[in-house]
Amino acid sequence: MSQWGEMVLRLLVATALAAVIGYDREVRGKAAGMRTHVMIALGAAAFTLASLYGFGGADASRVASGVVAGVGFLGAGVIFRAGSGGSVAGLTTAASIWVTAGVGLAAGCGLYALAVAVALLALIVLRLPHVKD
Repeated sequence: MSQWGEMVLRLLVATALAAVIGYDREVRGKAAGMRTHVMIALGAAAFTLASLYGFGGADASRVASGVVAGVGFLGAGVIFRAGSGGSVAGLTTAASIWVTAGVGLAAGCGLYALAVAVALLALIVLRLPHVKD
Protein backbone atom coordinates (compact mmCIF):
# COMPACT_ATOMS: atom_id res chain seq x y z
CA MET A 1 0.00 0.00 0.00
CA SER A 2 1.25 3.48 -0.76
CA GLN A 3 2.14 5.93 1.98
CA TRP A 4 -0.91 8.01 1.07
CA GLY A 5 -3.15 4.94 1.19
CA GLU A 6 -1.79 3.99 4.61
CA MET A 7 -2.46 7.49 5.95
CA VAL A 8 -6.03 7.45 4.64
CA LEU A 9 -6.59 4.00 6.16
CA ARG A 10 -5.40 5.26 9.54
CA LEU A 11 -7.78 8.22 9.34
CA LEU A 12 -10.67 5.95 8.36
CA VAL A 13 -9.98 3.57 11.26
CA ALA A 14 -9.89 6.50 13.71
CA THR A 15 -13.14 7.85 12.27
CA ALA A 16 -14.99 4.53 12.37
CA LEU A 17 -13.97 3.63 15.90
CA ALA A 18 -14.76 7.10 17.24
CA ALA A 19 -18.13 7.03 15.48
CA VAL A 20 -19.09 3.91 17.41
CA ILE A 21 -18.16 5.48 20.75
CA GLY A 22 -19.77 8.79 19.86
CA TYR A 23 -22.96 7.15 18.62
CA ASP A 24 -23.36 5.45 21.99
CA ARG A 25 -23.03 8.81 23.75
CA GLU A 26 -25.40 10.49 21.30
CA VAL A 27 -28.25 7.98 21.65
CA ARG A 28 -27.98 8.44 25.42
CA GLY A 29 -28.44 12.20 25.00
CA LYS A 30 -25.00 13.18 26.28
CA ALA A 31 -23.30 16.52 25.69
CA ALA A 32 -20.78 15.18 23.17
CA GLY A 33 -22.08 12.87 20.48
CA MET A 34 -20.87 11.17 17.34
CA ARG A 35 -19.61 14.22 15.45
CA THR A 36 -17.65 15.50 18.44
CA HIS A 37 -16.01 12.15 19.10
CA VAL A 38 -15.17 11.66 15.42
CA MET A 39 -13.65 15.13 15.15
CA ILE A 40 -11.49 14.49 18.23
CA ALA A 41 -10.18 11.14 16.98
CA LEU A 42 -9.72 12.47 13.46
CA GLY A 43 -7.78 15.46 14.77
CA ALA A 44 -5.61 13.30 17.01
CA ALA A 45 -4.88 10.95 14.10
CA ALA A 46 -4.12 13.87 11.77
CA PHE A 47 -1.71 15.48 14.24
CA THR A 48 -0.03 12.11 14.71
CA LEU A 49 0.30 11.56 10.96
CA ALA A 50 1.60 15.08 10.44
CA SER A 51 4.21 14.45 13.09
CA LEU A 52 5.24 11.05 11.70
CA TYR A 53 5.28 11.94 8.01
CA GLY A 54 5.48 15.72 7.87
CA PHE A 55 8.41 16.15 10.20
CA GLY A 56 10.22 12.92 9.46
CA GLY A 57 9.00 11.31 12.67
CA ALA A 58 10.98 13.80 14.74
CA ASP A 59 9.87 13.03 18.30
CA ALA A 60 6.26 12.10 17.61
CA SER A 61 5.79 11.65 21.36
CA ARG A 62 5.71 15.43 21.73
CA VAL A 63 2.62 15.59 19.53
CA ALA A 64 0.98 12.80 21.51
CA SER A 65 1.70 14.69 24.71
CA GLY A 66 0.17 17.84 23.28
CA VAL A 67 -2.95 16.02 22.13
CA VAL A 68 -3.44 14.42 25.55
CA ALA A 69 -3.13 17.76 27.33
CA GLY A 70 -5.23 19.68 24.82
CA VAL A 71 -8.07 17.19 24.82
CA GLY A 72 -8.13 17.38 28.61
CA PHE A 73 -9.19 21.01 28.30
CA LEU A 74 -11.86 20.10 25.77
CA GLY A 75 -13.19 17.38 28.05
CA ALA A 76 -13.30 19.84 30.93
CA GLY A 77 -15.77 21.87 28.90
CA VAL A 78 -18.41 19.15 29.15
CA ILE A 79 -18.14 18.86 32.92
CA PHE A 80 -20.56 21.07 34.79
CA ARG A 81 -22.29 21.37 38.12
CA ALA A 82 -25.90 20.24 37.97
CA GLY A 83 -28.47 21.63 40.35
CA SER A 84 -28.14 23.45 43.62
CA GLY A 85 -26.71 20.36 45.35
CA GLY A 86 -23.47 20.89 43.49
CA SER A 87 -23.40 17.42 41.95
CA VAL A 88 -21.04 17.07 39.02
CA ALA A 89 -22.26 15.89 35.62
CA GLY A 90 -20.43 15.09 32.41
CA LEU A 91 -17.45 13.20 33.83
CA THR A 92 -18.07 10.06 31.79
CA THR A 93 -18.53 12.06 28.59
CA ALA A 94 -15.31 13.95 29.32
CA ALA A 95 -13.54 10.64 29.88
CA SER A 96 -14.94 9.23 26.64
CA ILE A 97 -13.57 12.27 24.81
CA TRP A 98 -10.14 11.67 26.31
CA VAL A 99 -10.21 7.95 25.46
CA THR A 100 -11.37 8.73 21.91
CA ALA A 101 -8.31 10.94 21.45
CA GLY A 102 -6.24 7.92 22.47
CA VAL A 103 -8.02 5.83 19.84
CA GLY A 104 -7.15 8.48 17.25
CA LEU A 105 -3.51 8.59 18.34
CA ALA A 106 -3.24 4.79 18.19
CA ALA A 107 -4.86 4.64 14.75
CA GLY A 108 -2.68 7.50 13.54
CA CYS A 109 0.41 5.51 14.56
CA GLY A 110 -0.89 2.44 12.75
CA LEU A 111 -1.50 0.55 15.98
CA TYR A 112 -4.80 -0.84 14.73
CA ALA A 113 -5.16 -3.65 17.27
CA LEU A 114 -4.61 -1.18 20.11
CA ALA A 115 -7.11 1.29 18.66
CA VAL A 116 -9.76 -1.42 18.22
CA ALA A 117 -9.15 -2.90 21.68
CA VAL A 118 -9.41 0.50 23.40
CA ALA A 119 -12.57 1.40 21.48
CA LEU A 120 -14.22 -1.93 22.29
CA LEU A 121 -13.28 -1.76 25.96
CA ALA A 122 -14.54 1.82 26.17
CA LEU A 123 -17.82 0.81 24.57
CA ILE A 124 -18.20 -2.10 26.99
CA VAL A 125 -17.61 0.19 29.96
CA LEU A 126 -20.03 2.80 28.61
CA ARG A 127 -22.70 0.12 28.20
CA LEU A 128 -22.38 -1.17 31.77
CA PRO A 129 -25.43 -0.41 33.88
CA HIS A 130 -25.11 2.74 35.95
CA VAL A 131 -25.49 2.16 39.67
CA LYS A 132 -26.42 5.17 41.78
CA ASP A 133 -25.64 5.48 45.48
